[in-house]
Amino acid sequence: MADPVKKKMLKEEFLTYAYLILYIALSSGQIFFNKWVLSSKEINFPYPLGLTLLHMVFSSVLCFLLTKGFKVLKVEEGMTLEIYTTSVVPIGAMFAMTLWLGNTAYLYISVAFAQMLKAIMPVAVFILGVAAGLEVMSCRMLLIMSVISFGVLVASYGEINISWIGVVYQMGGVVGEALRLIFMEILVKRKGLKLNPISLMYYVSPCSALCLFIPWLFLEKPKMDAHGMWNHQPVVLMLNSLCTFALNLSVFLVISHTSALTIRVAGVVKDWVVVLVSALLFADTKLTVINILGYGMAIAGVAAYNNHKLKREASRNISDDSQDAQTIPMTTSSNPNR
Repeated sequence: MADPVKKKMLKEEFLTYAYLILYIALSSGQIFFNKWVLSSKEINFPYPLGLTLLHMVFSSVLCFLLTKGFKVLKVEEGMTLEIYTTSVVPIGAMFAMTLWLGNTAYLYISVAFAQMLKAIMPVAVFILGVAAGLEVMSCRMLLIMSVISFGVLVASYGEINISWIGVVYQMGGVVGEALRLIFMEILVKRKGLKLNPISLMYYVSPCSALCLFIPWLFLEKPKMDAHGMWNHQPVVLMLNSLCTFALNLSVFLVISHTSALTIRVAGVVKDWVVVLVSALLFADTKLTVINILGYGMAIAGVAAYNNHKLKREASRNISDDSQDAQTIPMTTSSNPNR
């Protein structure tokens, strides 16, 4: 009996680590792939809005084929028009904003510096969460947010070739992502609807595509028409879109085998991989000692934030279990004949 159980546990552990490695590899690779496509020295497709729009259209079509066409995946039910308009539309709009501004930042700043600026994400999420009534201000959290913010400031101070336009774009993307996470938390906590990443992409991708199509029509389409928008490599662009969808699928695999917190911790590992590898791949990335020290400080703050969230989620689960345990005997005692 022990051997089959042990083999099953080893198999589950192997799958978990395999999915984590897959997620880190795909997430890191997608960042480098986007930078490579957008770079004027490589593929030279300097249209971040158009690239993001292509990702969303590709994701929408593929999600529809997998769920409604071939019925390989199942979309969770419970979506109503009211939930879609009040929750999914804002999530889609913020997702479009995040991807658009984040990809645009790659035109002005290095991949490593962009990742360093992304470390400020927990601060933005916490501040917006407090404003929305989802988080509670405390001295502990204020200290953690201060450490993260100071670390990002130190890392920015150590940047040699800093572009403030790129910083503004990246910080705009951070705010968009923070708002998206807040809207998703509201969707789960207040609307009571839980969607896996595939179901979420099924609903969000078309909305994001529409939000991107309107500005693309006025901002980038004229430039693409003037420079011959179809002269670029369609195979590379489609492969880039496929990698984006594969990344979203890997998120689903990791969460289904572990938890949302695990993927946040894996994201920290991924960020370090991106920072260090980008210094080897791209000529515009020159890391300084101040960069590394500041980013290390920010990551330490992010780790403390994740640990705080883990303890809070664990205490919430214990509280829920104790309430359930108290409810069961009361129910049985009131109906002794059942």
